[in-house]
Amino acid sequence: MTGRSDVVKKGKQVARLLRVVHMARMYSSRKGKSGSTKPFMTEPSSWSNTDVKEIESLIVKYAKEGMSTSQIGLVLRDKHAVPNARLVLGKRIGAVLSENDLGGSYPEDLMNLMRQAVAIIDHLTTNHRDLHNKRALELTEAKIRRLGNYYRAEGRLSADWKYKRDQLRLIVE
Repeated sequence: MTGRSDVVKKGKQVARLLRVVHMARMYSSRKGKSGSTKPFMTEPSSWSNTDVKEIESLIVKYAKEGMSTSQIGLVLRDKHAVPNARLVLGKRIGAVLSENDLGGSYPEDLMNLMRQAVAIIDHLTTNHRDLHNKRALELTEAKIRRLGNYYRAEGRLSADWKYKRDQLRLIVE
């Protein structure tokens, strides 16, 4: 008879091999198992647009119009039949932008978090006693710090970069 701990160990090993480990949410006790995933593909679909030069020129065009990398990906998917630009190009949209010197000084996900923090700070200036959003600001700033540590280690931010709330509005604008 096998014990429960042996079964749990075996399940964790299988989950690790299949890369389906469901991690708990950071600020709640739920697991968050629902959600969709993209189908695993190694080459572009036969119906998709696979012209590399055209896709790169579209990416550069949309970046010059002021779109972010995620917005460019959505437009390519919806209007130009490119469900996954990385499969066609062999590199990410952000890499194409950095090759053409169109990438921003901060990564897109970090910039989005900083914009969110600015919006919460603006809200809290008029609503001082909103405790829920004070907590939301703390959580958002914690995410910014963690992401900043990651990008400093990756070399995408300077080694002396530090999150400062008073300089946040200057960075975002």
